[in-house]
Amino acid sequence: MLILSRKVDEKIKIGNDITLTIIELHGDQVKIGVEAPKNVKVFRQEVFNAIQSQNKEAAAGSVALEALSNLLSS
Repeated sequence: MLILSRKVDEKIKIGNDITLTIIELHGDQVKIGVEAPKNVKVFRQEVFNAIQSQNKEAAAGSVALEALSNLLSS
């Protein structure tokens, strides 16, 4: 993991297309602006984890539904 120190209005570049800007520091909270192409999905970690979990549940449900469908058509 790379750890960087930045001040308000300073930036971090990721590759050619992504820029992180430190917007505000308030106590133990940091506000970060993310500039990225529209095709790059940007999520908070907890939102990403929830999406992954829902996708796994949907996939498991779809496998179960397909198995049930196969049983009914037999």
